[in-house]
Amino acid sequence: MSKLNFPIQVFKFCPRCGSARIKEASIRSMKCPDCGLDWYFNMAAAVAGLIFNEKGQLLLTIRAKDPGKGLLDLPGGFVDMGENADQALRREIKEELDLEISTMDFMGSYPNQYLFSGVIYETLDLVFRCKVDNFDNLSAGDDVAGYIFKNPDKIDIQEIGLQSIKQIILKLQSKS
Repeated sequence: MSKLNFPIQVFKFCPRCGSARIKEASIRSMKCPDCGLDWYFNMAAAVAGLIFNEKGQLLLTIRAKDPGKGLLDLPGGFVDMGENADQALRREIKEELDLEISTMDFMGSYPNQYLFSGVIYETLDLVFRCKVDNFDNLSAGDDVAGYIFKNPDKIDIQEIGLQSIKQIILKLQSKS
């Protein structure tokens, strides 16, 4: 397990009782000596889709927001409460690109760190190879500024905004 890389001072007060005495208890938790709260930092689940067109080109999105604003990404996002990974990916692809996934196959998982509002969130990105039967409605929406199809071997890793997505693309490139 890697050491958490976010500043512990994010929690200055206990979220249950308001005590300022909450302290780091372990590499992944904090404890309040006043009310006994044990607060664990767990990973957030996220999903990403590998979608190819009929030419074998990978569909990449252009991030509209930080982290990585203006850089390339895979379509996807965070899993909402009560969703499973399949539901989350179908929702995200619809929101971001107005596409419907016909089939998907799990390809692997990648740890990531996602800096948002000054807090680093530890995430586990679940990657699926997706089939889309019809690209007619393809359009950028939600937090996507645009999209592009690229041959996987022509993708410049420096143009990718998130570390986990870089690793996914590198693995994809090593198989081609």
